[in-house]
Amino acid sequence: MSHPTDERAFDGEDARIAMRMNMTRSETTPSIVLVHGAWADGSSWVRVIKPLQSRGLKALAAPIPLTSLSDDVAALERALERTDGPVVLVAHAYAGAVIGASINERVRALVFIAALTPDEGETVGEVFYREKPHPEAPQLAPDRHGFVWMPDERFGAAFCQHASAEQAALLAATQRPIALACIQEKAPRPAWKTRPCWYLIAQEDRMINPATQLFLARRMGARTRSEKVDHAPLVTAPELVVEMILEGVTSLTARPNM
Repeated sequence: MSHPTDERAFDGEDARIAMRMNMTRSETTPSIVLVHGAWADGSSWVRVIKPLQSRGLKALAAPIPLTSLSDDVAALERALERTDGPVVLVAHAYAGAVIGASINERVRALVFIAALTPDEGETVGEVFYREKPHPEAPQLAPDRHGFVWMPDERFGAAFCQHASAEQAALLAATQRPIALACIQEKAPRPAWKTRPCWYLIAQEDRMINPATQLFLARRMGARTRSEKVDHAPLVTAPELVVEMILEGVTSLTARPNM
């Protein structure tokens, strides 16, 4: 029969083992950093962040200024300083160029949601205008400060036609304009050449032609999923976006030394 002192010794050892297991888990479970695109801010990820957090995952939205590709990459790097261990980067639309330009060694995987992914030497504008625009796409032009705003009345028809009127109005009210410099700066060698990546093609996207998305996904060799969603599935079909992200997380946790 064990003595009480033996039980305490085992209890102490169990606690130390549990602590080591928790430390190992925190070192191998990726942080998920989500980057918004043009005409949006971090709040656009709310319906994605909540279910990720409910699964015990660390997820945060990286604020980017949308002033130039270089500025946005630098802002992403500052956000990554708030994380530890491996990282899964997730991008919507324009932000595909931003996460693609990250050289942070802790980035283990990239998830693109209806995103633009220029190759080295290409600009966002070049890939954006690769195919004909949708008939519902808005006419975009910079203001006198060099920033491009989405016309409020076009959010519902072009940006997120599957959203409710209330959702579209909120997105229009919280939009962030994008500077021309963002789409004119040439991209560096992209991280997707050396990192596993996933791509959600929005078949009913009226902002980025689905044919362009398919081309970009194939060029990257991404694990691809194609669904009948609009340009903003992070708002209108968040469960699909969460599923894509979890695929990346599961892949990395199954191969923690990747």
